[in-house]
Amino acid sequence: MSELHFSQRINDWHQQHGRKTLPWQIDKSLYKTWVSEVMLQQTQVATVIPYFTKFMRSFPSISYLANAPIDEVLHHWTGLGYYARARNLHKAAQIVRDQFNGEFPEQFDDVLALPGIGRSTAGAVLSLTLNKHFPILDGNVKRVLTRHQKIEGWTGEKKVENQLWALADKVTPKKDTNVFNQAMMDMGAMICTRSKPKCRECPVSDDCLALADNCMTDYPTPKAKKKIPVKTAVMLVLKDKQQAIQLIQRPPTGIWGGLWCFPEFTDNESALASLTNIGITEYNATELATFRHTFSHYHFDISPILVEFSKQDSQQVMEQTGQLWYNLQHPQKVGLAAATKKILNTVNKITHKE
Repeated sequence: MSELHFSQRINDWHQQHGRKTLPWQIDKSLYKTWVSEVMLQQTQVATVIPYFTKFMRSFPSISYLANAPIDEVLHHWTGLGYYARARNLHKAAQIVRDQFNGEFPEQFDDVLALPGIGRSTAGAVLSLTLNKHFPILDGNVKRVLTRHQKIEGWTGEKKVENQLWALADKVTPKKDTNVFNQAMMDMGAMICTRSKPKCRECPVSDDCLALADNCMTDYPTPKAKKKIPVKTAVMLVLKDKQQAIQLIQRPPTGIWGGLWCFPEFTDNESALASLTNIGITEYNATELATFRHTFSHYHFDISPILVEFSKQDSQQVMEQTGQLWYNLQHPQKVGLAAATKKILNTVNKITHKE
């Protein structure tokens, strides 16, 4: 494969068909590109656009982001998933504020050292914004390269990943690197798609090895599937007579780290038994519909119990630490787990029916 010929065909295609008016491409800055690249990790462009727009309105600069409370940042991330991205973004913004006077660094090693930034993201930020010569290797680029050269093996394996980095480095032109890297991402998103690639519209189909053997969807090689385990929990949804609902903040690391959720129990009996410990003896309990929330490595079956109480024997329930009484009518701006949001919406509908 001639790398020059390959990159020229890709760039020519982008000139006619590539995306050039995405929100982060207008009035480009290192900050905008960085935030967009982090949001786009494992998330589609159409999903990211409204989140990005709102995020930029609230945090128009790195300093705004660095000085904002983490709860506010997580609130803006609610529903986007993979919340470690938001926590790392916030930590990185504080490092940029403290060590780089609020200006996003322009040296590759400085960018790579920031929390939540790997080699591909660092290369994307610097190449897309400053046209620096760095290859990238996100999911879209991996798909284009593995198909074009019929590269076997799961791309998460170090050997395969090294092979792809070497190929990405080989085909990435020194001139117009920004155009090429954007074009490769667009190619993966718009042409060389996961299930129904549009090979007739592909500018590099003439020498695509997977197309020649009609086995495009065999690449990239999928990871060997393991049976996903299922975990279960009962979530206790406490609602007082003022229509406020108790939420508990999870530890900063782990699943839903730093987000507000409901207390979890193994079964209904232990959930309801816990009420006496916080002074609730008179209440009305309603079992809500069980639903499944799927993480990357397990399914989580959640059974919420709505407990409405109007009288309490003590103030213990109101004095617990690490809790928040969430106002359904005037919601606080805090980071909510997707499951929390779903349960709150259900409770809200029930409340409005009554």
